[in-house]
Amino acid sequence: MTQSGLTRAATRPPTLSRHAADTARLAAPLAIAQLSQMAMGVTDTILLGSLGPDALAAGGLGANLFFVVVTLLQGVLTSVSVSVAHARGAQDDSRVPHIYWTGLVLAVLLSLPAFVLLSFASRILLAFGEPGLLAHNVGQYAAVLRWGAPASLIGVGLMRSFLPAIGAARRLLWVSLVSVGVNAFLNYGLIHGAYGLPRLGFLGSAAATSITVWLTALVLMALLHLRPRYRHFVVATRPKLPLMSELFGIGWPVAITYGVESTLFLATGLMVGLLGESQLAAHQIALNVASVAFMVPLAIGQAANVRVGFWAGAGQPLAARHAGFVALALGVGFMSMSGIVLIAAPHWIVGLYLHLDDPANAATVALASSLLGVAAIFQIVDGMQTVGSGCLRGLKDTRIPMFAAAFGYWVIGFPTGYTLAFHFGLGARGLWWGLAAGLASVAMLMTLRFHKLSSRRVPAAPVAPPARSV
Repeated sequence: MTQSGLTRAATRPPTLSRHAADTARLAAPLAIAQLSQMAMGVTDTILLGSLGPDALAAGGLGANLFFVVVTLLQGVLTSVSVSVAHARGAQDDSRVPHIYWTGLVLAVLLSLPAFVLLSFASRILLAFGEPGLLAHNVGQYAAVLRWGAPASLIGVGLMRSFLPAIGAARRLLWVSLVSVGVNAFLNYGLIHGAYGLPRLGFLGSAAATSITVWLTALVLMALLHLRPRYRHFVVATRPKLPLMSELFGIGWPVAITYGVESTLFLATGLMVGLLGESQLAAHQIALNVASVAFMVPLAIGQAANVRVGFWAGAGQPLAARHAGFVALALGVGFMSMSGIVLIAAPHWIVGLYLHLDDPANAATVALASSLLGVAAIFQIVDGMQTVGSGCLRGLKDTRIPMFAAAFGYWVIGFPTGYTLAFHFGLGARGLWWGLAAGLASVAMLMTLRFHKLSSRRVPAAPVAPPARSV
């Protein structure tokens, strides 16, 4: 059994305990890689903060704009993992290099709209009424970051989809951990002119991020192309236009789903901002805590994408169904334990962000602790919906989930939160209960959809002789 825990041409599907162990083995390096990416953002924020509030505001807003743009486009590239998993499950490894090279071209093409949009960051902010100086500084920051867009789509979007599907998830882990240190070194050096590097001020942080994502992408590609173990997956071949259309067709609804969810959280944050600085601060603390915990079920969802896709491609629907529901159980189980921690020690957690003994923080501490109680429920359904979405991607089902997400978030979630916050006087707590309601409805719809699709019988693929595991 290898890193991904997928056994090629198994004569019989794994037991439930083996499904659980294999999913956890695949998800663990993905979760750490994603936490490493978050650590890079924290590093940027801390080092920008040393330059003062203006630099922190411009750099933070510019980085958020970059992150939103590339994350939405990376959603399109999730189709690579499920396509590779299906090919490997069907023992059609000859198709994998075509998927890789076609996905690489697609990643480069997707970087073009990202580059253009980031080039107009200043004008976009001015159109939304942001102060002129802030818009100018953000525009400068984004103009540097835009050069990292192709690398982000290749290194994070393509490689994070491709490597787990061929059993190389651990390569993501180690490269991601090293990239945190490289990013910190370059950030400090380019911001302050240390280590013989030029002093670029707040723009040095953008340059450091761009350089780091390029180094990450190039190292991951080198591992694929130079190591004999993986080289046969990336042998030179011509990208195929029909395959690109297939990948885009599977992936664009995922990008829309990401957008629908992210705009809900953005709108909620804006609504909390109307309630005052104290409530907004409490909201940011609770959301940051929830975001860190969310990395684990997000990784489990990515693992489910690969494992469900593999067994579906192998023509073993029962194994695909078991892989999906075991992943759902793992996601819900982890988030339930996380929720217990939030309920048991909310003040201790808030104390990591604020001084608890400062009377000026009393209102924020009380509200943030209360929001963490809501987050205990919020997290369970959030984990369930993201794993459910990954299971459905494994079945190449992305369009119906897109509509389900739009319905749950904007027909149920946002109206519920708005009503509770502003008509029943619950404030930020009401908005968070709205988020929980939206996520719960999406989780239910995703799970029911997977139950329906995975229960359909399909002809079993012929059993082939045992082959190399992935």
